[in-house]
Amino acid sequence: MTTPILNLSQITTQARPAEYAPTGQAAERFDARMARLGPQLGLKQLGCSVVEVPPRMRAFPFHSHRIDDELFIVLEGEGQLRLGETVHPVKAGDVIGCPSGGPETAHQLINTGTRQLRYLAISSQAPVEVCQYPDSGKLGVYADLPTGSFYFMGRENQPVDYWDGE
Repeated sequence: MTTPILNLSQITTQARPAEYAPTGQAAERFDARMARLGPQLGLKQLGCSVVEVPPRMRAFPFHSHRIDDELFIVLEGEGQLRLGETVHPVKAGDVIGCPSGGPETAHQLINTGTRQLRYLAISSQAPVEVCQYPDSGKLGVYADLPTGSFYFMGRENQPVDYWDGE
C-alpha cells in the first residue's frame, strides 16, 4: 500500500544490498545509505530517494544520463558537486539541477565535510536509459522490459559488430 505523504524525519535508510556494494578500491571512495521513496509514494514515472553519504565518500560514480534529468536537494551537510569540468561547493538548502546530456552534464556529489551529507535525489524515470561514466570510459544501458529489467555495462572503446554472436 502506498501513501501520498511521507515525513523525512521518519525515513530509515539502508545500506546497499551486498550484490551492489562497491568492491576493491571503489570501496575506499564509495559508500551510501539510501531509502527509495518513489515506490512508497506510488510514483511510477518519477524517482525519489533519500541518500546519506559519510564524510570523504561519494554515493555514485561520475556519470551522465542521456534521457533522465536529476534534481538534488541538499538536506544536511556540505560537499562538492562535480558537473562536467567544473566543481561547485554545495551545502544544506541548495537545489541542484543535472539535466540529461553527455559528458558536459556528468555529475557527482562528494561529501567533503566532517558529517553526513544527506540529500533528496529526484529523477525522471524513462523505461530505457543510457548512462556514460567519463572517469572509467564505461557506458551503461538500463531498460524495463515486460519480462523484467535489462542491464548492460561496457566500454565505448570496445565495439562489437552488429552481427557478432548471431
